[in-house]
Amino acid sequence: MLLSRLDSRTHSDDLALARNSFKWTFILSLMLKLWLAAFFPMTADEAFFYQWGVYPDWGYYDHPPMIGWLLSLLNPISSHPLSLRLVTVFLWSSIALGMVDLLQRLAPTHATHAYGLGSLFLALPFTWSITLITSDTPLILFMFASGYCFIRATLSEYKTWYAASGALLGLALLSKYFAGLLAMAYFVYLVRTPKHRLNLIILALCALPFSAINVVYNANHCWNNVMFNLVNRHEGAHGSFGTVALYLVMMVYLLTPWVSLKLVRSYRALWQHGALVVLFALPFALFMLLSTQKVIGLHWVLGFMPFLFLFVGTQSSPDELRKYFRWSLWLSVPHALALAALILLPLSAWEDTGAYKGIVFHKETKKIVAALRTNLAADAVVMASSYTPASLLSYHAGEYWAVFGMGNYHARQDDIIVDFREYAGRPIRVFDKSPMDLDELAPYFESITSGSFTLAGVQYWYADGKNFNYPIYRERVLKKIAEQYYQIPALLPVYACPFLQRYDLEGCVTPDSATP
Repeated sequence: MLLSRLDSRTHSDDLALARNSFKWTFILSLMLKLWLAAFFPMTADEAFFYQWGVYPDWGYYDHPPMIGWLLSLLNPISSHPLSLRLVTVFLWSSIALGMVDLLQRLAPTHATHAYGLGSLFLALPFTWSITLITSDTPLILFMFASGYCFIRATLSEYKTWYAASGALLGLALLSKYFAGLLAMAYFVYLVRTPKHRLNLIILALCALPFSAINVVYNANHCWNNVMFNLVNRHEGAHGSFGTVALYLVMMVYLLTPWVSLKLVRSYRALWQHGALVVLFALPFALFMLLSTQKVIGLHWVLGFMPFLFLFVGTQSSPDELRKYFRWSLWLSVPHALALAALILLPLSAWEDTGAYKGIVFHKETKKIVAALRTNLAADAVVMASSYTPASLLSYHAGEYWAVFGMGNYHARQDDIIVDFREYAGRPIRVFDKSPMDLDELAPYFESITSGSFTLAGVQYWYADGKNFNYPIYRERVLKKIAEQYYQIPALLPVYACPFLQRYDLEGCVTPDSATP
């Protein structure tokens, strides 16, 4: 009897300790994220997506519309980085709460494990250090919410959980195409038996209306984000043993070496948690296969991480989870110091480093905007040579500054919202972080001159073109853009293509392409 009471008290004490550790890890990590979100400089990708919120639409050139819709709700509150990043600040904290709940349902007698896993997850560098708002933010949120409902459905077999999982999958698909890997995981798990096939149909039907939005948008907009994600961004891609090794190293870094080792040692238990395991094993296996062809981005895999850590939680003892938590805290220290240095140290501290020019551009963008507006003709517009400076300058300028020239395969939102016909005959100032070749710009203007200015020891350049020659620009730039990025496969029905129609460029696509 005495031993039973001692065991009960020990278990109760362990549970209280684990719950308290999770509570304080949750609070402190949230405070750290709020500080990072408020003071870390706006990045180019964030500034680029910010404009999607300024110009909300049913879709965008690079991705489906969810991040634009989200930012259109946050923009009226404030354009301050903290306001725009609020969803990302609470993203991983909310997911950690869901993980604690799920692990308690997967292992009802192991509540201590659940809180230990929650603490470990919030101590991982990527869950507290990434506060940037990008298209991955709603993707990760809705993917986890969909996976949460899916696991609840497999535990209870209630059809409403499958319906909710499908609807949330549809919202994830409206965020980014990587959600399709989660859909594939659902299919692989549910297609096996007749009983589960009915659940698969329910899930798919609930996801379909949301996916239809993106299909209709693309059919009326040159299949922009389909072409970007499935064709244009992969041109010239090539892999090697090095890209595979890079993927494996990245995964070990994200998981941490100790969790990676625990995962390898637990391989026999993978078959015991099929509904959970398929949610990360299938996507990660496909990423491994894709890594033989190209580099896998770190942000690609983040949405599937919670499911992997849930599996690790089912295989780890409370003592192991506490040990992994402590080691993860130590791993977080250099990350925290590096971020604090970027925010707090003066510019002079970075002057002798290779990162200095980039840091100056991000921290002093408002001053660069002011310099570019100096002695600017009354009817002139400012543009940049590529999307990175154009996005950051636009955010701090409070108005849209387009990209002058070809740009690249990504960030081509200008193709949708900019009409170069409106600039015919007007002066244009083109900005670049490097010296420009005036001979390349001269054909597009009546005359052109160059200038530069220095800020914090970094020199920036601009070119002032007088009387913009739109017909020449159409022939040499816009037509080339049409030929390079708008070769739409004939199997895709095109009901409208505003870019080609706006500039009368339908004839620039190949005969076997579907054109309006």
